[in-house]
Amino acid sequence: MRIGHVYRLGLKEMISLRHDPVLVFLIIYAFTFSIFAPARGVKLELENASAAVVDEDRSQLSRRLIDSLREPYFQTPERIAIQQIDPAMDAGRYTFVIDIPPGFQADLSEGRRTAIQVNVDATAMAQAGAGARYIEQVLSLEVADHLASRPPDPNQAVTAVTRLAFNPNGHSSWFMAVMQLINMSTLLGILLTGAALIREREHGTIEHLLVMPLTPAEIMLSKIWSNALVILVAASVSLFVVIRGLLEVPIAGPIPLFLFGMATYLASLTAIGILLATVARSMPQFGLLSIPVFLVMYMLSGANTPLDAMPEFLQRLMLVSPTTHFVAFSQSVVFRGAGLDAVWPQLLATAAIGALAFVAALARFRRTVTLSSL
Repeated sequence: MRIGHVYRLGLKEMISLRHDPVLVFLIIYAFTFSIFAPARGVKLELENASAAVVDEDRSQLSRRLIDSLREPYFQTPERIAIQQIDPAMDAGRYTFVIDIPPGFQADLSEGRRTAIQVNVDATAMAQAGAGARYIEQVLSLEVADHLASRPPDPNQAVTAVTRLAFNPNGHSSWFMAVMQLINMSTLLGILLTGAALIREREHGTIEHLLVMPLTPAEIMLSKIWSNALVILVAASVSLFVVIRGLLEVPIAGPIPLFLFGMATYLASLTAIGILLATVARSMPQFGLLSIPVFLVMYMLSGANTPLDAMPEFLQRLMLVSPTTHFVAFSQSVVFRGAGLDAVWPQLLATAAIGALAFVAALARFRRTVTLSSL
């Protein structure tokens, strides 16, 4: 293997990519708008939730309860009749509908048991759980305040103190921005490299390479380093301009370590992309094959839900995916400020999986080259 061949073939890949406006636009779009828009638009915390109230009591306490649903957590609650609850929930007009029964304040004053019905549209999963807990807490405090005729005593026998580590204000945009960066890097890492090999085969230029003094390993490595470098540069610019600049997401750990981990991860992804391209016979087949592979790798990597919440067999199965290890690596470095001494197992696992993918892709690529030359 000669480094000069790998270097020049990689330059050829970059030149061909530069003259493909669709792929250039896809890279720019993936690392700008597709990161900024979800980070700003997708809210995992309770914010601006739609609510309605059925006030059958019309007492001072019921008005206090309604006034406790304040911005920015809730929109201004609308007053509706009890007959409108089911039609409004079926139509999806409100996420929360609170029904305060008649005689609610009087029953509390007399010591009789009573209840408030809170209807929650659980299809709005991002807000349903957090909103229900918030409403329960606020209503309990308001009722306790009314019964005691004073604010509840904070010096209770047991007081729960919650501390949000690594994200004190609970901004979901911090999490979404970094996970979208990983998402786009995963998608393009597979697509660009695999598409480059498929394009060589469809245009017939793979035969031109075969008559040159080149080895399959040189051809593969050239595609890996060139496409990985393009994505790494685009991800680095996005990290500084979009994530740190526009979205103001703090990076707690060392950025060089994160970029080194990203380079290792991209090397694994590009090897997987070549492996898939050796299985597919055309660009449509490659697209149909790579999309479900990408979705499984990302959705079950722990980027959206914790691995501990998944079935045990899925947890073990996803250990063969480099995305699982890189998501854990990224969260530790970006949010927790971890150093190399804490994340080297994830980094080593990512590199090992990439090496196995490279060996498998090389074996498949050599077989493909041999068949195409016969």
